[in-house]
Amino acid sequence: MPIMKAATQNQGECSTTIQVREIYVSPGHNFFGHHGKLAGTHPTNSVDEVECVAGEGLRGDRFFGYKKNYQGQVTFFANEVFQDLCKHFKVVGKSAGVLRRNVITNGIDLNRLVGAQFEVQGIRFEGVAECSPCLWMNEAFGPGAEDFLNGCGGLRARILTTGILRVDQR
Repeated sequence: MPIMKAATQNQGECSTTIQVREIYVSPGHNFFGHHGKLAGTHPTNSVDEVECVAGEGLRGDRFFGYKKNYQGQVTFFANEVFQDLCKHFKVVGKSAGVLRRNVITNGIDLNRLVGAQFEVQGIRFEGVAECSPCLWMNEAFGPGAEDFLNGCGGLRARILTTGILRVDQR
């Protein structure tokens, strides 16, 4: 399995730059497990850095230690897709945090990382599956968001090595 590294290139590895624009964590579930019920009211908190714990998740996030080998220990979402979403629906001033993905990125098609190991800021991850949009996207962002994000809802990943992930300086 190829390793994709941010801003480096070694033999047998793909080179790409993954910029971390924003990081979000939430202490509780607003949508997960709420099918047929009202959404929860847990905040999505923007943080400058977060501890990624191998096999566990992001310290302080709702999925930390959720279950062994859980495929959504961390979720990634492309800022480029968020900008397209806002433009399409003529939305201004809304935070990417409403989508409840953990790491907002620039510089990579996240679908390329499904089934691949990759590295960001020295931390290794394994892309497991698309973080498919659900019906709640229509409530969290606006009507039509679920359909718009079909096929580009983000990436679910496992954390393979422990480290601190930080928002990149702009």
